Amino acid sequence: MRPLYRFVVISISFTFLLPAGCQKTPPPPLTEVAAVKASSIPAKSDAAAWNAAPEFVAKLILQDLVEPRLMTASTPEVRVRAIRTDREIAFRLEWEDATRNDLADPGNFCDACAIQLPQKFEPTVPAPQMGEAGKTVEITYWNAGWQAKVEGRGDAITDIYPNATVDHYPFDAKSLEKGSPQQQEMAKRYAPARALGNAMAGPRDTPVQDLIADGPGTITPAAANGSKGSGQRTAKGWAVVLSRRLPEGIAAAANPQIAFAVWDGAKEEVGAKKMRTAWINFNVKDQP
Repeated sequence: MRPLYRFVVISISFTFLLPAGCQKTPPPPLTEVAAVKASSIPAKSDAAAWNAAPEFVAKLILQDLVEPRLMTASTPEVRVRAIRTDREIAFRLEWEDATRNDLADPGNFCDACAIQLPQKFEPTVPAPQMGEAGKTVEITYWNAGWQAKVEGRGDAITDIYPNATVDHYPFDAKSLEKGSPQQQEMAKRYAPARALGNAMAGPRDTPVQDLIADGPGTITPAAANGSKGSGQRTAKGWAVVLSRRLPEGIAAAANPQIAFAVWDGAKEEVGAKKMRTAWINFNVKDQP
C-alpha cells in the first residue's frame, strides 16, 4: 500500500505544478497609439485589416476644467487602433455604451466621439483641452445623429416624432410638384437655418465634421471638410472609423501626440460636457 500512496502524492504534486510551468506572462499594456502602415484604409470597423493594428486602451477623464463641466464620470475608456498610408490615416474607436442615442431634440443628445491633433508639431504641444491661443488643434468629430441621417433617416417632424400628427404644410400642397423649384423654395421658408446654409441644419452626406480650436469656447468648422467616417452599433456599444489626411510634418516630429473624446447622449453629454483624454504618445513610424 505504501508504494501506491507515494505514487498518488507524486501524481497530485505534478498535476498542480504543470499549469504553473506552462502559464504565459501577459504582454505589457501599450504606452502609445501606434499606426500600422498599409496599402489602403479600411472603411468599415469590422474589416479584418484592423486586427493587424495594436489596440491601445485610452483611459478617459472628466472634462471638469471649463463650463459646462462634466462632474460625474461615464465612459471609462475607448479602445483605439490606427492604420495609415503615405497620405491618409484612420482610427477605429470602440467603447461600451448601453444605449443608442442618435436622435437629437431639445431634450435629448447624441452619442459622439472625436480625435484631436496639434495643427503644428512643435516641441511644446498645445493645451490638451481644445488647444490654446496661437496653438491651434485640429479635431475630427463623429456624431451618431448624423450617422442616422446618412443612413436614410429623414428629418421631418414625423421622422423625429413618429406619433406626431400634422394637418398640412404649404410646401406639401398637392398643387406643388414634389421636388420642383417652387416646392423647394416654399420648403425653405419653414427651414430658415437650412435656407441660410447652416451646415448643422442638414441634410448631411457625411457623419463627420472637421473642426479647429484655439482653446475652450473657440471651436469652429475647418475651411474644408476632407475627413471621412462611419459608425456601427455593436453588441456592447459603438465602433467608429475616422479617417483624415496624414498631418503634415508628423512623421518627422520628435514626439507626436493625439487625444480622444467620447460623448454619451444618455448622460446629457454635449459640447464641453464630455469624457476625454490628455495627450497620448502617437507613433506613426513603420511598425515591424
